[in-house]
Amino acid sequence: MNISVLLADDHAIVRDGLRLLLEAQPDIRVVGDADDGREAVRQTLQLCPDVAIIDIAMPNLNGIEAARQIHEACPCVQVIVLSMHSTSEHIFQALQAGARGYLLKESAGAEVVAAIRAVQAGRRYLSQKISNQAIDDYLRRREAATGPLDRLSPREWEVLQLVVEGKSSAEIADMLCLSPKTVETYRSRLMRKLGLDNLPDLVKFAVQHGLTPPA
Repeated sequence: MNISVLLADDHAIVRDGLRLLLEAQPDIRVVGDADDGREAVRQTLQLCPDVAIIDIAMPNLNGIEAARQIHEACPCVQVIVLSMHSTSEHIFQALQAGARGYLLKESAGAEVVAAIRAVQAGRRYLSQKISNQAIDDYLRRREAATGPLDRLSPREWEVLQLVVEGKSSAEIADMLCLSPKTVETYRSRLMRKLGLDNLPDLVKFAVQHGLTPPA
């Protein structure tokens, strides 16, 4: 039986390359692709693929929050996160959000098929270049859960990304079906939780943690 896959990455060349690689496999079928996190969630809910491969840094909704929403709405969909980052914090956030696999972009082409088959079989898959130390750090953090982003609620995650992408409170309110005043409340609360005082620091924080790509 074929494994159905959805691809989500804001770079068309990455999606096209992965599609070409996967469609050469006799047991894998690409059923859709998306170029931002919200579209990835929407298509996943609509198509119900076996596996969703999601870039960690995408516009409108980052891959971590997209993975969380997919896991909550469709737990049968196995999520693999693509990332340039091999730090324990990024791994922790992805797996805590419900991802079953974590692939480094530099080796995704060589490992993606193995990762898809592994998560579809019920196993976790971490890129082979991820160090044992990073995995050990992840396991320790899983018990403690004390990273800075662990303090944010899912809604605060969404507001954080949209703020650093330059959207106004009115635009965010429209996207999330909230009032501008509520958006401002979320913004103030998340900045207080993260110990940040201004927008430039918030943008720097988001880039450092892989929630949005550098400008």
